[in-house]
Amino acid sequence: MTEFDYYFLVYLAIISFISVILVIWDKSKAQNHRYRIPEAVLFLFAAFGGSAMMYLTMCLVRHKTQKNHFVFLIPLIFFLQCVCVYVIYSH
Repeated sequence: MTEFDYYFLVYLAIISFISVILVIWDKSKAQNHRYRIPEAVLFLFAAFGGSAMMYLTMCLVRHKTQKNHFVFLIPLIFFLQCVCVYVIYSH
């Protein structure tokens, strides 16, 4: 494992952890009818690498699963990220 690989995995772990926290926090705020985390922020963290854990958390806590743009775009972002990683590591 190269140094880049190590830091990339650490980055993914951190961004995934933050994504999980954001989904759970947004769900808690929704249940208490409080100020919510903007959807753009959730999509931003998904785009920065937290899409897999964000989608898993959404399914586990049943949050945003009725919103079609979350149900389709978060997995699409994850798929595109997988393609990018494949292209980068296959060359």
